[in-house]
Amino acid sequence: QVQLEESGGGWVQPGGSLRLSCAASESLFSLDVMAWYRQAPEKQRELVARLPRWGSRTYADSVVGRFTASRDNAKNTINLQMNSLKPEDTAVYYCKAEGPTPSWGQGTQVTVSS
Repeated sequence: QVQLEESGGGWVQPGGSLRLSCAASESLFSLDVMAWYRQAPEKQRELVARLPRWGSRTYADSVVGRFTASRDNAKNTINLQMNSLKPEDTAVYYCKAEGPTPSWGQGTQVTVSS
């Protein structure tokens, strides 16, 4: 089972930016679909972005135009560039390798507040 480790979380003021990364323990070429999820306090975990190895990336409506997900196959890493952050983006962000045996990272906290 692939191991995933997120990094890049932290505190930022509204309107600011953060870049999250998720390092995989194996080649991304073996992972057809990667994804970013988030979970705010007392809310269900929700999909933020899905990055298939082939095909278009998809985003939650709430982040379209603000977040950009990418795959760096050379570094076995996926990234999430988050711009124009809002307080409602505050959550623990997780990366996930989807498939028959899905794997989750441990999560990284993102806090947006003034």
